[in-house]
Amino acid sequence: MLCVGLDPDVSRLPTQFAGKPNALAEFCIAIVDATAQSACAFKPQIAYFAAEGAEAQLEHVCEHIRNAHPNIPIIWDAKRGDIGDTAKLYAREAFERYNAHAVTVNPYLGTDSLEPFFAHSGRGVIVLCRTSNAGSGTFQTQLIDGAPLYEHVARHAASEWAQLGEVGLVVGATYPEELAKVRSLVGDMPLLVPGVGAQGGDAATVIRVGRASNGYGLIINSSRAILYASSGDDFAEAAAGVAATTLG
Repeated sequence: MLCVGLDPDVSRLPTQFAGKPNALAEFCIAIVDATAQSACAFKPQIAYFAAEGAEAQLEHVCEHIRNAHPNIPIIWDAKRGDIGDTAKLYAREAFERYNAHAVTVNPYLGTDSLEPFFAHSGRGVIVLCRTSNAGSGTFQTQLIDGAPLYEHVARHAASEWAQLGEVGLVVGATYPEELAKVRSLVGDMPLLVPGVGAQGGDAATVIRVGRASNGYGLIINSSRAILYASSGDDFAEAAAGVAATTLG
């Protein structure tokens, strides 16, 4: 159930990548190959590539995952949210340009902002619900008709959005009680769970309160703890070791 997040921070790459024109791609591919045995998914975060003008390197990473590890899905982490033709273009970007298997989206603009993603049959739409960051409660826990906003998102996912296509939810490991509540609302829907590792979420607790009826149903993401397990020449081996033990 481990998802390896690919968030390659240029300032934290091992020194052997210094000055290399394709450093982000080379680093991520080495991480992918080293951790594939432990991974149920890879989750590249677009911002780490786009900020460096390295979208072509991200395309290369996605292509490598599809070719070298065809049974491991790519979750394209972009948290897109817009309407009309703009949403259609974001969906094309995720599913055609990068050929990702799933994408993270923001539901704040409503169902019509999600429909262009659902229009791509067989691709996953993973909706932000109860995120792992400290400030997420500013809106996500505000009460509407007696229930917090994140519960309304979960209920929409389990009813309306589940009729439109393949849907999952993002629910942070840092709020285990809310994770348990979401699971109770959505049944066996897949949950992408960030926040394990550097953000302090506990994997054992996540599995205990968040697993589906078959014991799985979780995509538990860890990024920095795996990527930067070592800054030396053994970075890939160290990453593999952390990935193998992250979920116990």
